[in-house]
Amino acid sequence: MFEHSFEEEIQQLKEGTITEIVIQQKDFSLFREAWKVQEDREKIIGEAGLNGKIIYRFVN
Repeated sequence: MFEHSFEEEIQQLKEGTITEIVIQQKDFSLFREAWKVQEDREKIIGEAGLNGKIIYRFVN
């Protein structure tokens, strides 16, 4: 089974290549593992969406 790695997406978010990351409820723990090792994680802001979805954006 393939496990999604969010490190690359987080890097793209910080670089501005992408504007947001949409995380489904089932993937939250995988995302959190990648998020919590980021030195500037306080700049990665999550917004709750519908049906357990979370939208993360990078704020300078």
